[in-house]
Amino acid sequence: MSYQFAGRALGLCLAAFTSASAQAQSTSEPVIVVELYTSQGCSSCPPADKYLAELATNSDLMPLALHVDYWDYIGWADKFAQPKFTERQHAYARAAGKRMVYTPQMIVAGTSMVEGNDHQKVDKLIAARIGALAVVDLAVTRNGNSIAIRAVADAPFAAPVKVELVRYTPSETVSIKHGENAGLSVAYHNIVTDWQTVAEWSGAEPLVMTANVSGSGPLVVIVQKAGPSEILAAARIE
Repeated sequence: MSYQFAGRALGLCLAAFTSASAQAQSTSEPVIVVELYTSQGCSSCPPADKYLAELATNSDLMPLALHVDYWDYIGWADKFAQPKFTERQHAYARAAGKRMVYTPQMIVAGTSMVEGNDHQKVDKLIAARIGALAVVDLAVTRNGNSIAIRAVADAPFAAPVKVELVRYTPSETVSIKHGENAGLSVAYHNIVTDWQTVAEWSGAEPLVMTANVSGSGPLVVIVQKAGPSEILAAARIE
């Protein structure tokens, strides 16, 4: 599968930037974000965790595992869980007019919510997104502990959008000792360790900014409507 982005003016800017920055370590790949809300304490989650690993083999996708903490009370505290990931899932629910959250849940491109083990529906949602016309061109270049973010929008947005920086661990296996999954050894992939907003952008002018990043781990930059809502663009840097 291939997610096509129009070149337009950004292509010229990026070409010039790359030529002037031969020392840059890496440049980004455009991707479609699939969020999985999961927990080591949820007996229904291991199949969804395995499916996320399969999605991670597709270079057009950026599946991200956000571990929530609301199942920790049943006997096993998820070592990857963070309260802000639970809050992000609740924010999606509020924006969609829903009162409940659950695991496993997948959210495709910030808009389509689906039960995380419904592989057929997730595949259809991904396929539909691949065919959608991109309204934002996004490119990210990494040079040591700094990244340069450049984006161009087709038109100004009705409301400012968020520019988000996500850090993640590619994989880790956990032996679960207690709770509903006691005795299982589960391989987790693309485990989100940090998700932060680094800017807001109106789209009226091209976005040109830098952000400091520590370490050499992979990251993804996301342009997303507030809510949270639709993800307009995403770019991965290894």
